[in-house]
Amino acid sequence: MFESLFVLCLVAASGADYASINLPSEHLSAFFSNNEALRDECLEDEDCPYKDYVEETKCWGYEDKCEEERKYLRPECPGDHRGWVKTKADQGRTFDTQADFGYVKQQMKEMMVLCEPMFPDDSSLECSEHLRFCRGRNLMMNFTALAQRDEPLRYKMDVLKMGEIGGYCDLYQERLNENLDHMSPLQSWAPEMRFFTRLNERPIVEGSCDVVIEKPTFIMKIDAINMYHHFCDFFNLYASQHLNATEAGAFSTDIHILVWETFNYQSAFEATFEAFTENPIWDLKTFRGRTVCFKNIIFPLLPRMIFGLYYNTPIIYGCQNSGLFNAFSKHVLHRLRIPQVKRTDAKVKITLLSRDTKYRKILNEAELVEALERNEEYSVERVVFNKEISFKKQLEVIKNSDVLIGIHGAGLTHALFLPDWAAVFELYNCEDANCYMDLTRLRGLKYVTWEDDSKLFAEDEGTHPEGGAHAKFTNYSFDVDEFARLVAKAADYVKKHPGFVESLEGVEYSSVGSAEPIEYDESYDFDLRDEL
Repeated sequence: MFESLFVLCLVAASGADYASINLPSEHLSAFFSNNEALRDECLEDEDCPYKDYVEETKCWGYEDKCEEERKYLRPECPGDHRGWVKTKADQGRTFDTQADFGYVKQQMKEMMVLCEPMFPDDSSLECSEHLRFCRGRNLMMNFTALAQRDEPLRYKMDVLKMGEIGGYCDLYQERLNENLDHMSPLQSWAPEMRFFTRLNERPIVEGSCDVVIEKPTFIMKIDAINMYHHFCDFFNLYASQHLNATEAGAFSTDIHILVWETFNYQSAFEATFEAFTENPIWDLKTFRGRTVCFKNIIFPLLPRMIFGLYYNTPIIYGCQNSGLFNAFSKHVLHRLRIPQVKRTDAKVKITLLSRDTKYRKILNEAELVEALERNEEYSVERVVFNKEISFKKQLEVIKNSDVLIGIHGAGLTHALFLPDWAAVFELYNCEDANCYMDLTRLRGLKYVTWEDDSKLFAEDEGTHPEGGAHAKFTNYSFDVDEFARLVAKAADYVKKHPGFVESLEGVEYSSVGSAEPIEYDESYDFDLRDEL
């Protein structure tokens, strides 16, 4: 593996502030395994609260010596590989490289020096192939020309010009040019790095900067169209934290985030940034008209990369349960302090997402909910997740759900934050069969969708804004009995899952009517889809 010329160590291991680690308990063993100095210090420190974790030997999956049995989470490949690869082992490795910590490992292997330092105060730049991920030290960005631009900047490839980004280091121009092939706003950092210039002096040492940013800074080109796309941003930011460093401060929140546009950042999901930074979010207006130098700067993986994560991810058939997706879910829920409510009964908690949009509304929604409420084994909640409901409250509802039901739409991205034993019932996929099925598969959950088109009824043929009939642009009603059958299918999976059974520990079964204690049958098939 390519050895980096520099490591972005965010906090020193010695004298570590244990409280600042702030990771889910499931992540602590792998975290300490990657930080030997911190692990040794904890072992010697009688006051270290993590002694139970430092003696374990888990690893994430991208480390050089991470055996299968030590991985944070091992994917499952119960389905036939169908000619994609020759062996089952190759099937698992392909899934790992496409959609798990193997993707991070591949980016690590690809890292190359583009601008090489000779002395400690010099600049440096290294990137993975196609400039999908880059990081640098002592780099300069000149934003003075932005003061003359009145138009709002978003998805622009001309924010910088030649000489407005650079450093004092030996630039390998030919190598840089060879990796400018993914020239697109959200696919790579090529639009910015093509202008990288070797400076004639060390910008920070020589005082060339109006502003010097000491803390690590992540530059983000975001795709905040809706929840599905915006969580591509957050997910790739998390993956980039793993890619950036394995040092003690790799997941520190004492960092800066600069959104690469001049719009004021506002989003229904902006609370998610609290999982990554304790500082205000910057945008390009923050530094318009000034020359800024960054001591540590990271250009993370992007939301629309070719064969990227998770938009455009090509997932091999037959595999499921990515450790990277699982870790992202646990990380965000932990950092945002989303509570797990203690169960008081053994009922399957069903949450139905109700849309208050023009299209894809469930016309007989009340009738469907009423049918579920007649089943004493269910606890049913109908929710409308709009701007009136804080995102943290939304996550609390989802974290405490067992079955999530919703028609095709970005709200089903909430599936990322369901419990490990949960099921997703995409009521109708509106002829976009793979989107949320694949997301559910990556998260390792059960996926159910409508099976008999003769038992669903479209309000009309639907009209795409650009013309022509389209299934996403109308509303639907559903056969009640068929709906109840498919919900029962999802609920049956949940009830037999060992995670659900464990969550019932201490529940008084006499308080739930006829419900009986559930025993886990090890012969039960926990495949994501029946056809796997």
